[in-house]
Amino acid sequence: MIQLRYFASLREQLGRDAEAIEPIAGATVAELRAFLCARGEPWAAALAPEQCILAAVNQEMSRPESTVADGDEVAFFPPVTGG
Repeated sequence: MIQLRYFASLREQLGRDAEAIEPIAGATVAELRAFLCARGEPWAAALAPEQCILAAVNQEMSRPESTVADGDEVAFFPPVTGG
């Protein structure tokens, strides 16, 4: 499973702070984000390509082309978050 975490305004938009999904073989962060958007609302709006969203894989900042594997934790968050 891939553990997803949502922070700040994403948590509010999605109505959850975490979820687990089945891994997508060889997927990148960008492909994972597109997969989530394809679910429809509210993911489509919150994670839309035009939204500036950062990602971290296993608590390390990641680029869109970074790969995601089974057992990873992927966090999505806006560039500026409050405490």
